[in-house]
Amino acid sequence: MAGHRIFGMAFAKVYPAYIAKAEKKGRSQDEVDEIIRWHTGYTQKQLEKQIAAGTDFEGFFAQAPKLNPARALITGVVCGVRVEEVEDPLMREIRYMDKLIDELAKGKAMEKILRG
Repeated sequence: MAGHRIFGMAFAKVYPAYIAKAEKKGRSQDEVDEIIRWHTGYTQKQLEKQIAAGTDFEGFFAQAPKLNPARALITGVVCGVRVEEVEDPLMREIRYMDKLIDELAKGKAMEKILRG
């Protein structure tokens, strides 16, 4: 699976792409951070520390304080794959994040993105 190459990649390398995607559609870095905090349970300070440390995706999700149980409500297609059908737990977390950022860029309300 091509996505496995991302496992060793630093979250900090992908984070700017999340922001660029959101900002290109008139959304903000604050909204991206809110999504990431919702998904992982990191505080803003903890998130910034992970980014500064260059933590890879595996470590980023393994060290997450509390993965949000509502993330299981995230469904749909990312890169041609249904996120709810991704078997590898780490890849599923990455796809959940991708899907949330896609929804932000598509103009969805934060309440709906955060499954409120």
